[in-house]
Amino acid sequence: MAGAGSIGWERGDDGVVVLTLDDPARAVNTMDAAFRADLRAVTDRLEAERDGIAGVVVASAKQTFFAGGDLDALVAIGPDEAAAAAEMVEGVKADLRRIETLGKPVVAAIGGAALGGGLEIALACHHRVVVDDPRAVVGFPEVTLGLMPGAGGVVRTVRMLGIVPALANVLMEGRSLRPARALELGLVDEVVAAREELVPAAKAWIAANPEAAQPWDRDGYSIPGGRMTGAELEAVMPTLPAVLSKQLRGAPYPAPHAIQAAAAEGAQVDFDSASTVEGRYFVDLVTGQAAKNMIQAFFFDMNAVRGRGSDGEPWAPAKAVVLGAGMMGAGIAYVCAKAGIEVVLQDVSAEAAERGRGHSRKLVAKAVERGRMSQAEADALVGRIRATADPADAAGAELVIEAVFEDPKVKAEVFAAIEPHLADGALLGSNTSSLPITGLAEGVSRPEDFVGLHFFSPVDRMPLLEIVKGERTSAATLGRALDLAKAIAKTPIVVNDSRGFFTTRVIGAFIDEGIALLGEGAPAPSIEQASGQAGYPAPVLQLADELNLALLRKVGQENRAAAEAEGRAAADNPASAVIETMIDGHDRAGRAAGAGFYDYADGRRTGLWGGLRDAFGGQNRDIPFADLVERMLFVEAIEAAKCFEEGVIESVADANVGSILGIGFPGWTGGVLQYVNGYAGGPAGFVARARELAGRYGDRFEPPASLVELAAAGGAYEEE
Repeated sequence: MAGAGSIGWERGDDGVVVLTLDDPARAVNTMDAAFRADLRAVTDRLEAERDGIAGVVVASAKQTFFAGGDLDALVAIGPDEAAAAAEMVEGVKADLRRIETLGKPVVAAIGGAALGGGLEIALACHHRVVVDDPRAVVGFPEVTLGLMPGAGGVVRTVRMLGIVPALANVLMEGRSLRPARALELGLVDEVVAAREELVPAAKAWIAANPEAAQPWDRDGYSIPGGRMTGAELEAVMPTLPAVLSKQLRGAPYPAPHAIQAAAAEGAQVDFDSASTVEGRYFVDLVTGQAAKNMIQAFFFDMNAVRGRGSDGEPWAPAKAVVLGAGMMGAGIAYVCAKAGIEVVLQDVSAEAAERGRGHSRKLVAKAVERGRMSQAEADALVGRIRATADPADAAGAELVIEAVFEDPKVKAEVFAAIEPHLADGALLGSNTSSLPITGLAEGVSRPEDFVGLHFFSPVDRMPLLEIVKGERTSAATLGRALDLAKAIAKTPIVVNDSRGFFTTRVIGAFIDEGIALLGEGAPAPSIEQASGQAGYPAPVLQLADELNLALLRKVGQENRAAAEAEGRAAADNPASAVIETMIDGHDRAGRAAGAGFYDYADGRRTGLWGGLRDAFGGQNRDIPFADLVERMLFVEAIEAAKCFEEGVIESVADANVGSILGIGFPGWTGGVLQYVNGYAGGPAGFVARARELAGRYGDRFEPPASLVELAAAGGAYEEE
């Protein structure tokens, strides 16, 4: 098959040229330098041989159609390389434009995922045929990486669908759309049952449409819904920036703003000018720090943590027992049953266990109502959960996950009762969020098979699983725990044993800092606004209420006691006095108590408590707003650096992914350690700013010695 390296060329007797995308150097097709050169060569040949061509089919030899941009290259583009980035993207757009204006019908035969640049290639074709396979998704995930489509994706979707539908359904959320939904939206034109039907269907359309052209290249074309001057759009468009600002709450995510602006501005000009507008916004993003941070976290780091498991055949239990049917235990039972595992949900009474099983009934009922699950699938899932108070019902279980009260004695008791009934060598897991695993392992007969499995609430929605190695946890046990994470569709990070592990320590620093700000007299609304503008998913005082101030006090007391027992001084915690005042002085312990930093009515938050100003001042305007924002970010990053220095966490990828997925560290930063790397001036700039904050607000902002050494050496946090 003659072609140009990564693009095969085969011309049939019918005059149709089939271009087959097949990068010989990679498992997937990407828009790397070699592909761009091959695209230019193939485009030149198509134009040269145009008179002898009846049409063109663009297909793929890979399981995916086209994976998108070359992220290795994109993340390496520096802020001073804007001209080179513009030349790169404009070259691709020019070649795709030449193909769609070839004067011959061009069809995309999509046999697998067409995401990002892959969808842009398909949109430059006149017709799109996709196989009816749930893996053959299409979409623009760029916004989730801090980027935007740069090879015509914004321009073409706006002209195909209209400004508002393109933004709402395709561009702004980064969703991957299955064939039926893509057809419904108009992103694809035809769905076939099998891959082998793609090229014949494409050729049939070519034969029936010899004069094909893009709608925007025909006389009389207008954008669906009208241009910006249309009455309907004039009413809608001014609201879009306001809605976006409300969604982002001022957080520094530049990509959504750029996409929205490129769509609106491009709709007011001709196609080529709109393409130029799109390209300029793309270059601004690709040379910026937010995109580099997000690509590092959501692509490279995510792939690193998801790629681990046991050696050999992946392990998955056929039967599991979950001890404790509260919200955590019920949620764990649900995700295990959803993965096809038979689950025994045990509690102190059959009634309590059945209430936990009811949690799964509610979740599947919602899934059925929203069309995400059939009634038969829902019934089967709930049927895989057996509610019981009898440990003997766990007979033969290959996995146990304990999710009872955070008391070592209680945990030891439930393990002692369940172990005799388990299969030989069963994996023993504890869902503790802070108690040292090595100590808990003393309560089981096989400490080498014992591991921390820290889930996050609500379990059905939170994607992270923090796997905690005790001193005697074996490598085989760790491998099985990683396999379990894959089986139940969780993203795992691995940490070493320590009080609070990694995630609890780091999020505790964030919550304490927000509460400390209140104690310094900072206005509560400003604190909440600052955490929103930093990019946290929930305001800090609101989160403290959700977690419960009594629990925060208990954790603080346990940490101080543990420090004293180990002969070291407990770290000063300026949040403690505020918590004591809230609980003992005002009887406000959080949402569960019906009163905390916020007021509640019938369990619903109604607003910040009006007594906060009288209790804590709330009129200290001397703290710059930028300091309010950065104090929360810095205190978490510094705590993470300490965890890295102490060996609590050994992988930079684990730290970044765990902080984003588990505890809501802002995604634009790339995670706690990437935030240090990406701070203005890199780690050296971070250290300088940390010392400035320490001078103003306390020693907790002093960077640890290892970070100071890293900065002095001009290094960065990266995997060895």
